[in-house]
Amino acid sequence: MNSANTNIAPAIGRVLLATIFIFSGIGKLLAPAATIGYIAAVGLPVAPLALAAAIALELGGGLMLAIGIQTRLVAALLAAFSIVTGLAFHNAIGDQNQLIHLLKNIAMAGGLLQVVAFGAGAFSFDNRARPAVAGKLA
Repeated sequence: MNSANTNIAPAIGRVLLATIFIFSGIGKLLAPAATIGYIAAVGLPVAPLALAAAIALELGGGLMLAIGIQTRLVAALLAAFSIVTGLAFHNAIGDQNQLIHLLKNIAMAGGLLQVVAFGAGAFSFDNRARPAVAGKLA
């Protein structure tokens, strides 16, 4: 069966998208001084606050995306974060490595916007109660 009510693909997609954010958030937690230095090196203000916000969004948002809690909102925030951080940290597009990182961020934002547009899918906290409600309304 490949109906919208049983398709596992959106859940797998959410987990795959979330993986990079979760790992990045953990990396920032394990090396805060290095991350603060990197943030300051690109000229962003209040690097410790930016670090805290990045960890909260990447780790918290990544976990919420993976399990499907407030999925559209979290995906929109992570898409914006991906674009902003790509432009802030990977803007030396003459360097092929930086260009690839920028394009990776843009591609992630595109995938996240698909989640914004189509939702979490059947296997998510966002949709766990909907089949029961739909049955009561029929």
